[in-house]
Amino acid sequence: MNTTSEARSRLLATATRLFYVEGIRAVGIDRIVAEAKVTRATLYRHFPGKDELIVGYLREADQAIRDQIGAILARELPAPETLLAIAASIAEGIRSPGFRGCAFLNAAAEYPDPAHPVHQAVLTHREWFSHTITEVLARIGDAPAEPAARHFVLLRDGAMATGCLSDPGPICESFLDGVQGLLRLRDGTMVR
Repeated sequence: MNTTSEARSRLLATATRLFYVEGIRAVGIDRIVAEAKVTRATLYRHFPGKDELIVGYLREADQAIRDQIGAILARELPAPETLLAIAASIAEGIRSPGFRGCAFLNAAAEYPDPAHPVHQAVLTHREWFSHTITEVLARIGDAPAEPAARHFVLLRDGAMATGCLSDPGPICESFLDGVQGLLRLRDGTMVR
């Protein structure tokens, strides 16, 4: 790995840690530069401004989730098992130490303008996620999959938002129960 790539990686890793733990607007460029041990010139060589760094952070988070779900999809399980595996991976994330909610929901709360590049990065991720869940649900039952996918995303959003506010155990249990109920509605059977 060359020095330029190492510096970019350090910047993204530092920004990811600080943005996720403390909030995007609460963390300044000077702190990121200091903790990443790079110069401002190096930062601006890779990211013309803070907005581009934030979008880079969200793209990294997006890619990690795509990789995680991609690994589940690659197992080629039956669709109900695939959906349950995706839900279980979400619950596992909520139960993980240091969980502070959904990076995308947090970013959208700080950047509510739909035209802002940060908000656009959030929407891009959410559209991909919804489309992926819709594709899985389309393989279960005959009813249109879009309403069920919206229901899944709402369950996920609620679990992600409340999982950092209280004991994540019951939150995850309720989320997984909700996904089970959604599956029962889709195919008329109980999935274990």
